[in-house]
Amino acid sequence: MYLLPAIDILGVKAVRLTKGDYDRVTVYNDDPVAQARAFAEQGASWLHVVDLDGARSGLPENIAAIEAIVSATGLSVEVGGGVRSLATVRRLADAGVSRIVLGTALVADEAFARDAAFEFGDLLAAGIDARGGEAAVAGWRQGTGRDACELARAMAKLGYRHLVYTDIARDGMQTGIDPAAYKAMAEAFGHSVIASGGVAGVSDIEALAPIARHIEGVIAGRAIYEGSLSVEEGVRACAAATEAGRPC
Repeated sequence: MYLLPAIDILGVKAVRLTKGDYDRVTVYNDDPVAQARAFAEQGASWLHVVDLDGARSGLPENIAAIEAIVSATGLSVEVGGGVRSLATVRRLADAGVSRIVLGTALVADEAFARDAAFEFGDLLAAGIDARGGEAAVAGWRQGTGRDACELARAMAKLGYRHLVYTDIARDGMQTGIDPAAYKAMAEAFGHSVIASGGVAGVSDIEALAPIARHIEGVIAGRAIYEGSLSVEEGVRACAAATEAGRPC
């Protein structure tokens, strides 16, 4: 279990949205590369980057910034947002990212989701964002009418072995996480998941210790930017939760 500090890029700036609302934007750094360097210096080994412009438009719009982050930091970088073609996957792979998250395409283009899994395998992660148990797409602006756990099972059948699960109602709110929701998703998926949404402080990471075997990583954004969780604290808490969750 590891920490993934989040950098969401909108208009070439590091921002956070509240509940995925593009009209509720907080800018935290005008330079995403500088922010990534800071996270690396604070002890992060992974980084979660979202191209919010791409998530909204369906086209990759911040690949140059992502390439710069990979080059400048040496971190393992997980990237999502606007990844809806094999060409985009290839370009991100060539840029040296460690994991590529597919979201909207999982629902909108099953043939692409299947072909991408066949060609890129472990480099990919399914990204499932849900509100009230319903998967949402297009930068969280559209519901799908599809049950999130059912979608996770379908992605596992296509060969996906990583999954980023975001609780939209909690994302950016620092209201605390719901461990039971992540356990249910992991059990549906058949593999551990990356938890995203609602981390307010170190206690939320500690709350995942009893289900650590179901959790691959934890994404934290606003809590880090606003000082209720430091990267150092998050890294230590993830390591401790992993150790506590090991079988005797």
